[in-house]
Amino acid sequence: MTTLLSLHQVAELLATCDNYLVLSHRRPDGDTVGCSAALCLALRAMGKQAWVYPNPQFTPKFAPYLEGLLAPESVLARLRSADPARPGVSAGGLMLLSCDIAGRGLFPFGMEDAQVLLAIDHHGTNEGFAVYTHVEADKAACGEILVDLFALLGLPMTQRVAETLYVAISTDTGCFRYSNVTANTFRCASACVAAGADIYPINRAFFEVKRRPRLELEAYLTKTMEFMAGGKVAISAIPPQVISDLELTEDDIDDISGFGRSVEGVEIAVMLREVENGMGKVSVRTSPEYNAARICGRIGGGGHPSAAGASVPGGIPGIRRAVLGALREEINLQWQTASSL
Repeated sequence: MTTLLSLHQVAELLATCDNYLVLSHRRPDGDTVGCSAALCLALRAMGKQAWVYPNPQFTPKFAPYLEGLLAPESVLARLRSADPARPGVSAGGLMLLSCDIAGRGLFPFGMEDAQVLLAIDHHGTNEGFAVYTHVEADKAACGEILVDLFALLGLPMTQRVAETLYVAISTDTGCFRYSNVTANTFRCASACVAAGADIYPINRAFFEVKRRPRLELEAYLTKTMEFMAGGKVAISAIPPQVISDLELTEDDIDDISGFGRSVEGVEIAVMLREVENGMGKVSVRTSPEYNAARICGRIGGGGHPSAAGASVPGGIPGIRRAVLGALREEINLQWQTASSL
């Protein structure tokens, strides 16, 4: 059972330890990477020793924001055993923090059994895996929470911190296009710009420039997309063979989940792929009329009302069957499709 903390209590807790390791989630996106980097930098500014866990799934796109922050082996060696008297703290005195992680199933490889002392998150479906948890489900990005946390800690926002937070906020809102955007989102982004964040290269790198394999992937998805329920639902799949044939990287696949929502009339976009250990993964993106978190919650997943995900065994066929069942239960649509597996 976790204990919920206010943001003031989080600030007080962070003052109690001198050594930190920050975890990001599996298949990391801009929010978890930007927040992990920003929190690490802020803790160092407080005179603490802080590191980001070297998530093996970090991609080259995020390398500039993580430079000098990844924990060396000498630090990781201190994780080999936990302190039984202090849950969430290693015997070597490392306090484990997590940013933007909603459940234990999303822990990075190599840290599957980690005992986290404090989780900072914006997912209303957070499982409460940490000893202490701070969740603000009304925030579009976890980065918004950190903007206010750093202000409470009295930390000046440097240009580097501002840019990592801008990456977090802009990527989790689709460059401020998604329905989760609020006035607070713009306030936090404005604070980043005011602190010196150079946002043009960030916006270009994350929202404009695409490698040719990504464009070829979009062409493939356009040709193979299935439409159901009179065109309200679009289902796409990225088989492993396509990833191999097109020589796609995780950076190429990043933010592809909502591709189907770009089609006129589509209210629910479903993206399927096979991930580690033959698991099937679904990402669901919905209009405000539907609830992605509730749909994915029916098959053991979770997330936000407009963006959620889940994983089940059986690769793409397994996750397809599961999510179709969840959709039928959730919205009771009359399916209209020209093909089925």
